[in-house]
Amino acid sequence: MLSGLKTSNDSNIGSLTVGIFQDTIEKSIWHYHHEYELTFVTEGSGKRIVGDSIKEFHPGDLILIGPQLPHVWVADKPIVEIPFERTLETVYVLFDHSILPESLLRLPELAAVGKAIKMAQRGIQIKGETLHRVSELMLQLPYLDDFTRLLYFYEILKNIGESEFLNILASEDYIKTKFTSNNDRLNKVHEYLMTHYKEEINLSAIASLVHLAPGSLCRFFKSNMGMPIFEYLNKIKVNYACKLLMDESLSITGICFDCGFNNLSHFNKQFKKHCGLTPREYRKQCNPIHQ
Repeated sequence: MLSGLKTSNDSNIGSLTVGIFQDTIEKSIWHYHHEYELTFVTEGSGKRIVGDSIKEFHPGDLILIGPQLPHVWVADKPIVEIPFERTLETVYVLFDHSILPESLLRLPELAAVGKAIKMAQRGIQIKGETLHRVSELMLQLPYLDDFTRLLYFYEILKNIGESEFLNILASEDYIKTKFTSNNDRLNKVHEYLMTHYKEEINLSAIASLVHLAPGSLCRFFKSNMGMPIFEYLNKIKVNYACKLLMDESLSITGICFDCGFNNLSHFNKQFKKHCGLTPREYRKQCNPIHQ
């Protein structure tokens, strides 16, 4: 599910979850989930990262993201910082394949809906006339009866699938390399690491989650992933740091802590281990104009 602070307006409505998401800079995390997510930004601006796509966002930003596609909205810091002040607000809809079974998507009448779902695997930014139509329909969803809400939902996806006003976000190369597994235990461990990478990771808690002893979990994970679980955790942190380093307005020290590292020396060591460069060298390589 989404990270951050959710209001009481967050609710399961039939086969859809519709809600309001509020976040602060401190709580914004790089994450993914198993549902599709349609998000409309109503407040805040900053950088939006979806897979390997890094773009600015502002109020009116509308995005459709597929399952297991990592993403985060990094809000701009306010000029005058107030502790716990909201820096991002979105209206969102979450749904999974149960509302869109393959047999339904094979119907010719839903060809555009199927197209939208396929494009969502890389993430889509909806723009132009489609943005206005979809956002108007989306904001009505909480106030409709179940049947009408479902019709509106299909109308939303139909509009997206038929639109010429779309930007595809994550690259094809990124989609080929993103984490996928048919192993339920690996999925649970990966999702836990993605959600808790900023915290002190408790091996026993993860082991309990997948019904294994800590030692058995370590052997299972290394056998399947080719590296120890804590090395893999550092890889997740470094991959996120690579994306944040593209934004030269962010300090390397700030990125270090945003990615869950406790000190700059350890961050530099792990970054060089996984990337072959220090964070500063990596930033210069990505922005050669400043070399």
